[in-house]
Amino acid sequence: MDFIIGLEERRFLLALARESIASKLENRKPQNQEMKSSILKQSCGAFVTLHKKGAGGERSLRGCIGRMTANSPLEETVRIMAREAAFGDPRFPPLKPGELEQCHIEISALSPMTVCPDPRDVEVGVHGLYLTRGGRSGVLLPQVPVEQGWNQKEYLDYICVKAGLPPESYNAPDATLYTFTAVVFGE
Repeated sequence: MDFIIGLEERRFLLALARESIASKLENRKPQNQEMKSSILKQSCGAFVTLHKKGAGGERSLRGCIGRMTANSPLEETVRIMAREAAFGDPRFPPLKPGELEQCHIEISALSPMTVCPDPRDVEVGVHGLYLTRGGRSGVLLPQVPVEQGWNQKEYLDYICVKAGLPPESYNAPDATLYTFTAVVFGE
C-alpha cells in the first residue's frame, strides 16, 4: 500500500466497525465517532471479515463483504462493509443479538488494483487476486492462501474456482488477472 495505517487508526476503525454492527443490532443510531487522520479520509477499497469463536476457541467465517474500490473515505467504507458483513453476506443468516460478542473483526484496506501480465509474478501472502472472464469474477484477499496453506499454483487455480471457472482460466486470452495488496488487521 502507499500508506500506513497506524495503531490508533486501526483501533479506531475496529471500534467503528463494531459500533456500526452493534447499533443496528440494538436498533439505535450509531454513536458519533470521529478521528482526525488523513489516512481515514482517503478513498480506498476495504473488506470487513467476521470470524465467530467456537466452543473450542477455533474461529469460523461468519461473514465477509467488501469493495475493491471506493469513492468514499476509508472510515465510511469500513462502516458500511461492517454492516454488510454482519447482515448482508448471502452465505450466512443475519447476525442475531448476542452473537456479536462471539465475533472477531478483521479489516483489510486495499491498494489500487493493477493488471498482472504474468501469473508467475503473484506472491502468496503479498498479493490479493481479482479475476474477470466472460462476465464472471472472483476475489481472494492476500491472507487467504496463507490461511489455507496454498502454494502459488493452488492459489491461482482457486481464484478461478471462486469465479466459477475451471482451473487455469487465468491463462485464457480473454481473462484479466489483477493483483493488489492490503493492510490487514483485527481485534
